[in-house]
Amino acid sequence: MAKNQNRIDQLLLAAQVMTENALADEVIKTALAGFGYSEEKLNAGKKLYEEAVALQNAQKKEYGDQVAATAELNDIWDQAHQQYIRTLKIARIAFNKNIKADKATMLFGRRKESLSGWLEQARAFYANLLGDTAFLTAMAEYGYTTEKLQEESTLIDQVIAKHLQQRKEMGEAQEATETRDNALDKLAQWISDLRAVAKVALEDNPQQLEKLGILARTKA
Repeated sequence: MAKNQNRIDQLLLAAQVMTENALADEVIKTALAGFGYSEEKLNAGKKLYEEAVALQNAQKKEYGDQVAATAELNDIWDQAHQQYIRTLKIARIAFNKNIKADKATMLFGRRKESLSGWLEQARAFYANLLGDTAFLTAMAEYGYTTEKLQEESTLIDQVIAKHLQQRKEMGEAQEATETRDNALDKLAQWISDLRAVAKVALEDNPQQLEKLGILARTKA
């Protein structure tokens, strides 16, 4: 499930305080041992906490990678779009009333805003220009050599590559989030159980309860 960042921070801090202080304080450790919370069991809880912290850090990294990949995609897409539109304007002049060129390169009509739609139009434009000698000859009259058009077409390929990278990073970020959330759920349940047991084990020792982050006035 989705986690609120503040709740995650609070859970991790509470888990750290409870596990570390329970293990460090002999009075607390002895009291908890009488209710089934041996040192081994407390260390198991500490391990859950450490795993959750590691997964939280990993999730942040994957999300950062996703954000970076999206920014890179948007940047290269913007560059390619500006270049494509400039060349498209020249092509509309070069192929004025040329029905074959109009249909083959999708000269007229609204440019699609979605990435998939934009790629359909841009790829058809460059592929069909480069695939027809007559089209190349016409574009050359306006300074668009075959090499120049090939370079522009390569930028379209870079957009595709960045899109694939972005999708990969999105998948990894989602997977990392799910893994982290599962670990947090396990940790939250373990801490909840420990808190409930500690209230019983240390009900006559409120100062020790507060060492675990449990207010003495808290009622069971």
